[in-house]
Amino acid sequence: MESIKNVDVKDKKVIVRVDFNVPIKDGTVVDDTRIVGALKTIKHLVDKKAKVILLSHIGRVESLEDKDKNTLRPVAKHLSTLIDTPIYFVPLTRGMLLEKTIENMNSGEVVIIENTRHEDYPKKLESSCDEALSKYWASLGDIFVLDAFGTAHRCHASTYGISKFLPSYSGFLVDDEVEMLQVAMHKRKTLILGGSKVDDKIGVIDNLVNTSDAVLLGGAMCFTFLKAKGLPIGSSIVSDDKLDYCKDMLETHSDKIHLPVDVVTQNGVKNIEDMEKDDIGYDIGPKTIANYEKIIDKSTFVLWNGPLGKYEDNGYIEGTKKIMEYLSSKKVDTMLAGGDITGAAKSLGLEFKYISTGGGSTLEYLEGKKFRTLDRLNGENK
Repeated sequence: MESIKNVDVKDKKVIVRVDFNVPIKDGTVVDDTRIVGALKTIKHLVDKKAKVILLSHIGRVESLEDKDKNTLRPVAKHLSTLIDTPIYFVPLTRGMLLEKTIENMNSGEVVIIENTRHEDYPKKLESSCDEALSKYWASLGDIFVLDAFGTAHRCHASTYGISKFLPSYSGFLVDDEVEMLQVAMHKRKTLILGGSKVDDKIGVIDNLVNTSDAVLLGGAMCFTFLKAKGLPIGSSIVSDDKLDYCKDMLETHSDKIHLPVDVVTQNGVKNIEDMEKDDIGYDIGPKTIANYEKIIDKSTFVLWNGPLGKYEDNGYIEGTKKIMEYLSSKKVDTMLAGGDITGAAKSLGLEFKYISTGGGSTLEYLEGKKFRTLDRLNGENK
């Protein structure tokens, strides 16, 4: 990848694909984490006197009602409080008003184009990477910058599509995310995995088990491993088609993979071997927390993807909370990877040095998948 930080952008029209898919309530941004994440790139371009054109999606657009509801207007208003430069919002994704606004902008100013997914109704032009739409958006600028790691895994018109027609570079946020994930993937570590389905984690386990000294499992996904081990799991969620995979993994890496010995069910805390038919596991139990803390004591780096319980329900947040608090108190180098676990940290008021908020893109990157848009970020039109 080639970074925009090394490019002369003075007086150039620079299209930046950002990720401003933020929660909005009553016309006000309620969490600006993703907006703040893009400021480094935007401010750099403004300071270097580029003409900055921002593209982003927000929500899904599958109806006319979605178009009215999912607009970037509140985001533009919020961004204007964070940057001391003129910001113009165009409530359209194409047309003369948009073209004239860009034509008349001065260097160091910012234009925000309406939600790219407005092009998804009725014909899915954005999500299908429509060639004509990609060319049109590319025609508005001289340079393309991808600074939305959360959409880097998608071949949409506003990501991969534009990159086919303009010299394309990575932004500061994408640079930081990729560098951070590369270090996390190759460094010796303790890997903590949670979440709802083992199906979503197989690629991560396969790609990272050999660079992990320990793999601590929680969340609903752990019950497929527990069943594969022949232990009772009551009525907990299981992916029966992945039982053979889990058996093989447990046999091959029995020294690394650690499973809960107790869980919190709707009927209270139960040792795994004592689970009854109607018991459903919703969180790791206190004995498991203690076991995992002992393993963390020996760790110099922890990579964590997915909560260890149904953390959105306060009755089942203790596992995630206790392990997070322990990591924080011990000052273990920790990287939180993915939207659910970073959201859990935020809800608990805990901060960690390394955060990857890419969601699906973070998971796919940790699986070792190639991203076509990232591969194009070399400053050439290939």
